[in-house]
Amino acid sequence: MKIGCPKEIKPQEFRVGVTPNAALEAINRGHCVIIETGAGTGAGFEDADYVAAGATILETPAEIFAAADMIVKVKEPQAIERKMLRDGQILFTYLHLAPDPAQTKDLIASGATCIAYETVTDRAGGLPLLAPMSEVAGRLAPQMGAWTLQKANGGRGVLMGGVPGVRPANVAIIGGGVVGTAAARVAVGMGANVTVLDRSIARLSYLDDVFMGRLTTQYSDRGAMVDLLPRMDMVIGAVLVPGAAAPKLVSRDQLGLMQSGAVLVDVAIDQGGCFETSHATTHQDPIYEVDGVMHYCVANMPGAVARTSTIALGNATMPFMLSLADKGWKRACADDPHLLAGLNVHAGQITYKAVGEALGMDCITPEQAIQ
Repeated sequence: MKIGCPKEIKPQEFRVGVTPNAALEAINRGHCVIIETGAGTGAGFEDADYVAAGATILETPAEIFAAADMIVKVKEPQAIERKMLRDGQILFTYLHLAPDPAQTKDLIASGATCIAYETVTDRAGGLPLLAPMSEVAGRLAPQMGAWTLQKANGGRGVLMGGVPGVRPANVAIIGGGVVGTAAARVAVGMGANVTVLDRSIARLSYLDDVFMGRLTTQYSDRGAMVDLLPRMDMVIGAVLVPGAAAPKLVSRDQLGLMQSGAVLVDVAIDQGGCFETSHATTHQDPIYEVDGVMHYCVANMPGAVARTSTIALGNATMPFMLSLADKGWKRACADDPHLLAGLNVHAGQITYKAVGEALGMDCITPEQAIQ
Protein backbone atom coordinates (compact mmCIF):
# COMPACT_ATOMS: atom_id res chain seq x y z
CA MET A 1 0.00 0.00 0.00
CA LYS A 2 1.10 3.57 -0.65
CA ILE A 3 0.88 5.53 2.62
CA GLY A 4 0.85 9.32 2.32
CA CYS A 5 1.52 11.92 5.00
CA PRO A 6 0.89 15.59 4.15
CA LYS A 7 2.10 18.53 6.19
CA GLU A 8 -0.49 19.76 8.70
CA ILE A 9 -2.01 23.10 7.70
CA LYS A 10 -4.19 23.93 10.69
CA PRO A 11 -2.82 27.16 12.30
CA GLN A 12 0.04 26.53 14.72
CA GLU A 13 -0.14 22.76 14.23
CA PHE A 14 3.38 21.34 14.26
CA ARG A 15 2.71 17.62 14.73
CA VAL A 16 3.08 15.10 11.91
CA GLY A 17 1.04 11.96 11.26
CA VAL A 18 3.91 9.58 10.45
CA THR A 19 7.23 9.50 12.29
CA PRO A 20 10.43 8.26 10.61
CA ASN A 21 10.25 5.14 12.82
CA ALA A 22 6.69 4.43 11.66
CA ALA A 23 7.76 4.97 8.05
CA LEU A 24 10.61 2.50 8.52
CA GLU A 25 8.27 -0.13 9.97
CA ALA A 26 5.86 0.25 7.05
CA ILE A 27 8.63 0.13 4.45
CA ASN A 28 10.11 -3.00 6.03
CA ARG A 29 6.70 -4.64 5.50
CA GLY A 30 6.81 -3.85 1.81
CA HIS A 31 4.75 -0.67 1.75
CA CYS A 32 5.62 2.65 0.11
CA VAL A 33 5.64 5.81 2.24
CA ILE A 34 5.43 9.30 0.73
CA ILE A 35 5.94 12.41 2.87
CA GLU A 36 5.32 16.03 1.97
CA THR A 37 8.51 18.04 2.25
CA GLY A 38 8.80 19.76 5.62
CA ALA A 39 5.94 17.74 7.14
CA GLY A 40 7.99 16.69 10.17
CA THR A 41 10.05 19.84 10.71
CA GLY A 42 7.82 21.25 13.43
CA ALA A 43 8.23 18.05 15.44
CA GLY A 44 12.00 17.94 14.95
CA PHE A 45 12.07 15.46 12.05
CA GLU A 46 13.83 16.56 8.87
CA ASP A 47 13.23 15.28 5.34
CA ALA A 48 16.60 13.51 5.58
CA ASP A 49 15.28 11.43 8.51
CA TYR A 50 12.46 10.12 6.33
CA VAL A 51 14.75 9.50 3.38
CA ALA A 52 17.06 7.50 5.66
CA ALA A 53 14.03 5.38 6.61
CA GLY A 54 13.34 4.71 2.93
CA ALA A 55 10.46 7.15 2.39
CA THR A 56 10.00 9.34 -0.67
CA ILE A 57 9.67 13.11 -0.31
CA LEU A 58 7.15 14.92 -2.51
CA GLU A 59 6.83 18.67 -2.90
CA THR A 60 3.11 19.37 -2.59
CA PRO A 61 0.06 18.08 -0.70
CA ALA A 62 -1.71 17.61 -4.04
CA GLU A 63 0.92 15.04 -5.02
CA ILE A 64 0.48 13.22 -1.71
CA PHE A 65 -3.32 13.06 -1.94
CA ALA A 66 -3.22 12.05 -5.62
CA ALA A 67 -0.76 9.19 -5.12
CA ALA A 68 -1.62 7.72 -1.71
CA ASP A 69 -3.96 4.82 -1.03
CA MET A 70 -4.11 5.88 2.63
CA ILE A 71 -3.68 9.37 4.06
CA VAL A 72 -2.35 9.47 7.64
CA LYS A 73 -2.65 12.82 9.43
CA VAL A 74 -3.03 14.31 12.89
CA LYS A 75 -5.78 16.92 12.70
CA GLU A 76 -9.06 16.74 10.83
CA PRO A 77 -8.65 17.55 7.13
CA GLN A 78 -9.19 21.20 6.39
CA ALA A 79 -11.57 22.29 3.61
CA ILE A 80 -8.85 22.48 0.96
CA GLU A 81 -7.64 18.99 1.92
CA ARG A 82 -11.12 17.49 1.87
CA LYS A 83 -11.45 18.50 -1.78
CA MET A 84 -8.42 16.33 -2.57
CA LEU A 85 -9.83 13.14 -1.03
CA ARG A 86 -11.22 10.62 -3.49
CA ASP A 87 -13.52 7.64 -3.68
CA GLY A 88 -12.02 4.53 -2.09
CA GLN A 89 -9.15 6.35 -0.38
CA ILE A 90 -8.51 5.68 3.32
CA LEU A 91 -8.23 8.63 5.71
CA PHE A 92 -6.76 7.81 9.12
CA THR A 93 -6.65 10.79 11.52
CA TYR A 94 -8.54 12.66 14.24
CA LEU A 95 -11.92 13.76 12.88
CA HIS A 96 -14.18 15.00 15.73
CA LEU A 97 -17.19 15.06 13.40
CA ALA A 98 -20.05 15.54 15.89
CA PRO A 99 -19.67 19.34 16.17
CA ASP A 100 -18.54 19.77 12.54
CA PRO A 101 -21.30 19.34 9.94
CA ALA A 102 -19.27 20.98 7.16
CA GLN A 103 -16.45 18.48 7.48
CA THR A 104 -18.87 15.59 7.77
CA LYS A 105 -20.70 16.56 4.57
CA ASP A 106 -17.41 16.93 2.69
CA LEU A 107 -16.17 13.53 3.83
CA ILE A 108 -19.48 11.95 2.81
CA ALA A 109 -19.19 13.61 -0.61
CA SER A 110 -15.59 12.43 -1.06
CA GLY A 111 -16.49 8.73 -1.02
CA ALA A 112 -13.43 8.07 1.16
CA THR A 113 -13.25 5.60 4.03
CA CYS A 114 -12.59 7.71 7.11
CA ILE A 115 -11.32 6.15 10.33
CA ALA A 116 -11.17 8.44 13.38
CA TYR A 117 -8.45 8.04 15.98
CA GLU A 118 -10.76 9.28 18.72
CA THR A 119 -13.29 6.45 18.44
CA VAL A 120 -10.93 3.47 18.11
CA THR A 121 -11.36 1.41 21.28
CA ASP A 122 -9.44 -1.25 23.25
CA ARG A 123 -10.32 -4.35 25.27
CA ALA A 124 -10.63 -2.34 28.47
CA GLY A 125 -13.16 0.06 26.95
CA GLY A 126 -10.58 2.82 26.62
CA LEU A 127 -9.67 5.03 23.67
CA PRO A 128 -6.03 4.16 22.96
CA LEU A 129 -5.46 6.67 20.15
CA LEU A 130 -7.06 9.51 22.07
CA ALA A 131 -5.38 8.71 25.40
CA PRO A 132 -1.84 9.94 24.57
CA MET A 133 -3.12 13.32 23.40
CA SER A 134 -5.56 13.48 26.30
CA GLU A 135 -2.60 12.93 28.60
CA VAL A 136 -0.66 15.73 26.91
CA ALA A 137 -3.65 18.11 26.86
CA GLY A 138 -4.43 17.33 30.49
CA ARG A 139 -0.89 18.11 31.58
CA LEU A 140 -0.88 21.30 29.53
CA ALA A 141 -4.24 22.55 30.84
CA PRO A 142 -3.05 23.82 34.27
CA GLN A 143 0.08 25.24 32.66
CA MET A 144 -1.91 27.20 30.07
CA GLY A 145 -4.52 28.12 32.68
CA ALA A 146 -1.80 29.47 34.97
CA TRP A 147 -0.52 31.65 32.14
CA THR A 148 -4.05 32.92 31.43
CA LEU A 149 -4.53 33.60 35.14
CA GLN A 150 -1.71 36.16 35.07
CA LYS A 151 -2.98 39.74 35.32
CA ALA A 152 -1.24 40.81 32.11
CA ASN A 153 -3.35 38.26 30.24
CA GLY A 154 -6.65 39.33 31.78
CA GLY A 155 -6.64 36.89 34.69
CA ARG A 156 -7.05 37.46 38.42
CA GLY A 157 -3.32 37.68 39.00
CA VAL A 158 -3.23 34.61 41.25
CA LEU A 159 -0.15 32.37 41.49
CA MET A 160 -1.05 28.68 41.28
CA GLY A 161 0.98 27.65 44.31
CA GLY A 162 0.65 30.85 46.31
CA VAL A 163 3.49 31.84 48.62
CA PRO A 164 3.90 31.57 52.40
CA GLY A 165 1.04 33.53 53.94
CA VAL A 166 -0.96 33.71 50.68
CA ARG A 167 -3.36 30.96 49.65
CA PRO A 168 -2.82 29.01 46.41
CA ALA A 169 -5.21 29.08 43.48
CA ASN A 170 -8.46 27.13 43.73
CA VAL A 171 -8.77 24.83 40.71
CA ALA A 172 -11.79 22.70 39.78
CA ILE A 173 -11.37 19.91 37.23
CA ILE A 174 -14.63 18.59 35.75
CA GLY A 175 -14.05 14.99 34.74
CA GLY A 176 -11.75 12.44 36.32
CA GLY A 177 -10.72 10.46 33.24
CA VAL A 178 -7.38 10.57 31.43
CA VAL A 179 -7.47 14.34 30.87
CA GLY A 180 -8.71 15.13 34.35
CA THR A 181 -6.21 12.87 36.08
CA ALA A 182 -3.31 14.32 34.10
CA ALA A 183 -4.51 17.86 34.83
CA ALA A 184 -4.87 17.07 38.51
CA ARG A 185 -1.36 15.65 38.67
CA VAL A 186 0.16 18.87 37.30
CA ALA A 187 -2.13 21.26 39.20
CA VAL A 188 -1.38 19.49 42.49
CA GLY A 189 2.31 19.55 41.61
CA MET A 190 2.09 23.32 41.07
CA GLY A 191 0.72 23.65 44.59
CA ALA A 192 -2.88 24.55 43.73
CA ASN A 193 -5.88 23.63 45.86
CA VAL A 194 -7.55 21.11 43.53
CA THR A 195 -11.08 19.67 43.41
CA VAL A 196 -11.97 16.95 40.88
CA LEU A 197 -15.63 16.40 39.98
CA ASP A 198 -16.99 13.26 38.36
CA ARG A 199 -20.20 11.20 38.33
CA SER A 200 -18.43 7.89 38.84
CA ILE A 201 -18.02 7.08 42.52
CA ALA A 202 -15.54 4.36 41.57
CA ARG A 203 -13.42 6.90 39.70
CA LEU A 204 -13.56 9.39 42.57
CA SER A 205 -12.51 6.62 44.95
CA TYR A 206 -9.58 5.76 42.67
CA LEU A 207 -8.43 9.38 42.53
CA ASP A 208 -8.78 9.73 46.28
CA ASP A 209 -6.53 6.70 46.75
CA VAL A 210 -3.96 7.70 44.13
CA PHE A 211 -3.56 11.29 45.32
CA MET A 212 -3.61 10.31 49.00
CA GLY A 213 -5.48 13.37 50.23
CA ARG A 214 -3.62 15.93 48.11
CA LEU A 215 -6.85 16.87 46.34
CA THR A 216 -10.58 16.89 47.04
CA THR A 217 -13.05 14.74 45.14
CA GLN A 218 -16.69 15.73 44.73
CA TYR A 219 -19.67 14.20 42.99
CA SER A 220 -20.58 16.30 39.95
CA ASP A 221 -24.09 17.77 39.89
CA ARG A 222 -25.64 21.18 39.40
CA GLY A 223 -25.56 21.96 43.11
CA ALA A 224 -21.86 21.23 43.28
CA MET A 225 -21.17 23.60 40.38
CA VAL A 226 -23.21 26.41 41.95
CA ASP A 227 -21.30 25.91 45.19
CA LEU A 228 -17.81 25.74 43.63
CA LEU A 229 -17.85 28.33 40.84
CA PRO A 230 -17.79 31.44 43.08
CA ARG A 231 -14.64 30.17 44.81
CA MET A 232 -12.68 28.96 41.79
CA ASP A 233 -9.79 30.78 40.18
CA MET A 234 -9.65 28.18 37.39
CA VAL A 235 -12.05 25.56 36.02
CA ILE A 236 -10.74 22.90 33.64
CA GLY A 237 -13.32 21.13 31.47
CA ALA A 238 -12.16 17.54 30.94
CA VAL A 239 -15.33 15.66 29.99
CA LEU A 240 -15.58 13.38 26.95
CA VAL A 241 -18.43 11.43 25.41
CA PRO A 242 -16.72 9.27 22.74
CA GLY A 243 -17.52 10.52 19.25
CA ALA A 244 -20.34 12.77 20.45
CA ALA A 245 -20.62 16.47 21.18
CA ALA A 246 -19.41 17.41 24.65
CA PRO A 247 -22.12 18.23 27.24
CA LYS A 248 -22.37 21.86 28.34
CA LEU A 249 -21.44 21.87 32.02
CA VAL A 250 -21.15 25.59 32.74
CA SER A 251 -23.86 27.84 31.29
CA ARG A 252 -23.59 31.47 30.25
CA ASP A 253 -25.70 32.46 33.26
CA GLN A 254 -23.33 30.63 35.61
CA LEU A 255 -20.42 32.81 34.53
CA GLY A 256 -22.04 35.42 36.74
CA LEU A 257 -21.19 33.25 39.73
CA MET A 258 -17.48 33.42 38.97
CA GLN A 259 -14.97 36.03 40.07
CA SER A 260 -13.73 38.57 37.55
CA GLY A 261 -10.54 37.28 35.93
CA ALA A 262 -11.24 33.63 36.72
CA VAL A 263 -10.21 31.22 33.97
CA LEU A 264 -12.00 28.46 32.05
CA VAL A 265 -9.79 25.96 30.19
CA ASP A 266 -11.87 23.86 27.79
CA VAL A 267 -9.97 20.70 26.86
CA ALA A 268 -13.16 19.33 25.27
CA ILE A 269 -13.24 22.06 22.61
CA ASP A 270 -12.44 19.56 19.81
CA GLN A 271 -15.83 18.00 20.56
CA GLY A 272 -17.63 21.35 20.69
CA GLY A 273 -16.59 22.38 24.20
CA CYS A 274 -18.11 21.73 27.61
CA PHE A 275 -18.78 25.38 28.50
CA GLU A 276 -21.67 27.18 26.82
CA THR A 277 -19.50 30.21 26.04
CA SER A 278 -16.64 28.22 24.49
CA HIS A 279 -15.50 28.61 20.92
CA ALA A 280 -12.33 27.28 19.38
CA THR A 281 -9.20 29.42 19.47
CA THR A 282 -5.64 28.96 18.20
CA HIS A 283 -2.19 28.99 19.76
CA GLN A 284 -1.66 32.31 17.98
CA ASP A 285 -4.73 33.90 19.61
CA PRO A 286 -5.61 31.54 22.47
CA ILE A 287 -7.77 33.47 24.93
CA TYR A 288 -10.84 35.69 25.07
CA GLU A 289 -13.11 37.14 27.74
CA VAL A 290 -16.84 36.70 28.32
CA ASP A 291 -18.57 38.47 31.24
CA GLY A 292 -15.23 39.03 32.94
CA VAL A 293 -14.20 35.34 32.74
CA MET A 294 -11.17 34.40 30.65
CA HIS A 295 -11.51 31.44 28.26
CA TYR A 296 -8.63 29.31 26.96
CA CYS A 297 -10.09 27.09 24.21
CA VAL A 298 -7.28 26.07 21.87
CA ALA A 299 -8.51 23.22 19.70
CA ASN A 300 -5.15 21.54 19.19
CA MET A 301 -3.46 21.99 22.57
CA PRO A 302 -0.95 19.12 22.13
CA GLY A 303 0.41 20.89 19.04
CA ALA A 304 2.21 23.26 21.40
CA VAL A 305 4.56 20.43 22.41
CA ALA A 306 4.76 18.92 18.96
CA ARG A 307 7.72 16.59 19.38
CA THR A 308 6.43 14.93 22.55
CA SER A 309 2.93 14.72 21.09
CA THR A 310 4.03 13.34 17.72
CA ILE A 311 6.12 10.56 19.22
CA ALA A 312 3.41 9.64 21.73
CA LEU A 313 0.71 9.60 19.05
CA GLY A 314 2.92 7.72 16.60
CA ASN A 315 3.57 4.99 19.16
CA ALA A 316 -0.18 4.50 19.56
CA THR A 317 -1.29 4.76 15.92
CA MET A 318 1.48 2.73 14.27
CA PRO A 319 0.06 -0.79 14.94
CA PHE A 320 -3.32 0.24 13.53
CA MET A 321 -1.74 1.98 10.54
CA LEU A 322 0.30 -1.14 9.77
CA SER A 323 -2.77 -3.36 10.08
CA LEU A 324 -4.69 -1.18 7.63
CA ALA A 325 -1.77 -1.24 5.22
CA ASP A 326 -1.09 -4.98 5.54
CA LYS A 327 -4.69 -6.16 5.27
CA GLY A 328 -6.62 -3.34 3.65
CA TRP A 329 -9.22 -1.43 5.64
CA LYS A 330 -12.07 -3.91 5.27
CA ARG A 331 -10.22 -7.00 6.48
CA ALA A 332 -8.34 -5.05 9.16
CA CYS A 333 -11.64 -3.77 10.56
CA ALA A 334 -13.33 -7.16 10.24
CA ASP A 335 -10.47 -8.78 12.18
CA ASP A 336 -10.39 -6.10 14.88
CA PRO A 337 -13.67 -4.78 16.34
CA HIS A 338 -11.72 -2.06 18.15
CA LEU A 339 -10.42 -0.66 14.87
CA LEU A 340 -13.90 -1.08 13.37
CA ALA A 341 -15.17 1.26 16.11
CA GLY A 342 -13.04 3.95 14.50
CA LEU A 343 -14.93 3.83 11.21
CA ASN A 344 -16.91 7.09 11.01
CA VAL A 345 -17.63 7.55 7.29
CA HIS A 346 -17.51 5.11 4.38
CA ALA A 347 -18.54 5.44 0.74
CA GLY A 348 -20.85 8.36 1.30
CA GLN A 349 -22.46 7.20 4.54
CA ILE A 350 -21.95 7.96 8.23
CA THR A 351 -21.04 4.78 10.10
CA TYR A 352 -20.83 6.07 13.69
CA LYS A 353 -24.11 6.40 15.56
CA ALA A 354 -23.15 9.28 17.87
CA VAL A 355 -22.09 11.40 14.89
CA GLY A 356 -25.37 10.76 13.08
CA GLU A 357 -27.37 11.57 16.20
CA ALA A 358 -25.41 14.75 16.90
CA LEU A 359 -25.89 16.05 13.37
CA GLY A 360 -29.38 14.68 12.74
CA MET A 361 -28.15 12.65 9.78
CA ASP A 362 -28.85 9.08 8.70
CA CYS A 363 -26.20 6.47 9.35
CA ILE A 364 -25.46 2.78 8.96
CA THR A 365 -23.59 0.52 11.35
CA PRO A 366 -19.88 -0.11 10.79
CA GLU A 367 -20.71 -3.82 10.50
CA GLN A 368 -22.92 -3.02 7.51
CA ALA A 369 -20.05 -1.11 5.91
CA ILE A 370 -17.70 -4.11 5.90
CA GLN A 371 -20.22 -6.60 4.51
